[in-house]
Amino acid sequence: MYENQKERTRTMERTIKIFDTTLRDGEQSPGCSMNLNEKIEVARELEALRVDIIEAGFAAASPGDAAAVAAIADIVHDSTICSLARCVEKDIDAAYNAIHHAKDARIHVFLATSPVHMEYKLKMTPDEVIASIAHNVAYAKKHCANIEFSAEDACRSDLDFLCRAFEAAIKAGATTLNIPDTVGYMTPDEYAARIRYLREHTQGIENVVLSCHMHNDLGMAVANSLAGVQAGVDQIECTINGIGERAGNASLEECVMALDTRRDHYGVACNIETTQIYRASRMIQTITGVPVAPTKPIIGANAFAHEAGIHQHGVMANKETYEIMTPESVGIPKNAIVLGKHSGRHAFEDRLRELGYSLDQAKLDKVFAKFKVLADKKKVIKDRDLEALIGVVPVSGEERYTLDRFVINSGNSITATAVIRVKKGDETFERVAASDGPVNAAYRAINKIVDKDVVLEDYSLKSMTDGEDAQAEAIVKIVIDGGEMVTGRGVSTDVIEASIKAYINGINKYFID
Repeated sequence: MYENQKERTRTMERTIKIFDTTLRDGEQSPGCSMNLNEKIEVARELEALRVDIIEAGFAAASPGDAAAVAAIADIVHDSTICSLARCVEKDIDAAYNAIHHAKDARIHVFLATSPVHMEYKLKMTPDEVIASIAHNVAYAKKHCANIEFSAEDACRSDLDFLCRAFEAAIKAGATTLNIPDTVGYMTPDEYAARIRYLREHTQGIENVVLSCHMHNDLGMAVANSLAGVQAGVDQIECTINGIGERAGNASLEECVMALDTRRDHYGVACNIETTQIYRASRMIQTITGVPVAPTKPIIGANAFAHEAGIHQHGVMANKETYEIMTPESVGIPKNAIVLGKHSGRHAFEDRLRELGYSLDQAKLDKVFAKFKVLADKKKVIKDRDLEALIGVVPVSGEERYTLDRFVINSGNSITATAVIRVKKGDETFERVAASDGPVNAAYRAINKIVDKDVVLEDYSLKSMTDGEDAQAEAIVKIVIDGGEMVTGRGVSTDVIEASIKAYINGINKYFID
């Protein structure tokens, strides 16, 4: 059934472009910042996902953002690489300088068009806004043929003024027009009506691609995106796991699987390789340390779980009784890995390939070494264990500090003490500290070693798999010397070791950044 439907999708005439802004809007979400190497890893995965356009960042925001956009433009060849820019010439120059090596480049220019934004933020008259759009889109067009213009807060803008703004952008050379719901205010029927009005009253709009960029403040980002598609939008802007500012953006996996599963209703196709969805989701959770809820559609832990007896009976008789898509269609592993300490490298690499991972030799060697260590602690290694190991191998570059050993003395009637020894290159450092708990004592000892003011903002601990030998995953969010918040992650069958590794991982990221 599913294969026939997929074949039918490929033959459909209208194809919806997927514009992923995980690396720009998604990264602006508190606690979701990424370093250069992590952004490159995410970009590679987005390319494997067959995303049409990757918004790699806001080049004018900082030298680090510009470097990340440029690096992604150099390595990604199958997706359009885009950089955001305000309607300011220096922003447009920065965007072009970052993306000009891309095989297919786009500059994304934006300016607010709502009365409240024009009066209080821009302090510009409507005529000044129109003039700025015309000038800056034309300026961007001199650099790059592929230009997108976004009317910030379009959904609270006067419709006739919005038509004027878009006509100015079209005349200046825009090839894509974005109608964003910047504050997550719209309902689906309102948004669809807005798109229809713009299509009927904007001169030249039939010659450009219309795009939607929806925020989720009222929980309707995906519904509004799909309503936009029905009204004539041909590009959806979204993020992996729906991360983004405030309540987030439209979720890529939900938009894509809605179009794919209900192709009978929407009658459109998209180019996404859906079997990469689960892997992309896990990567973003690992890098940002922001988990998804168990009930999250498509990729949540419970998305394909059936506990009620009547549901279980139906699924055993025929999956289609309660499953409208298969776990395999989004890349969730079908079988648990059956590997142990006697398993060889060939079986290990085969399973990695089955899970959709393609690692370079250096990373493969590191993962296999960690696999053998874990195999001495666990009888059976499952797919989630293997995914955890891949996440443990840093994408953030070489590790400045590594844990050598630790000794914890703790109890409910004594002050906890921790002796921590770490390696930094050929040097070894050991410190002891005391506190009201073993984890905090360990962190204080590490602070003495790195000689930095490290503030723990958040800490979480969860089990990666089931059973008494399950691996624990610790996530920390720390601020060092008053800088930006960084996320650290550690995995071990020992919860204290996982916690220590997470803290050291966060410190390593700080030094790399």
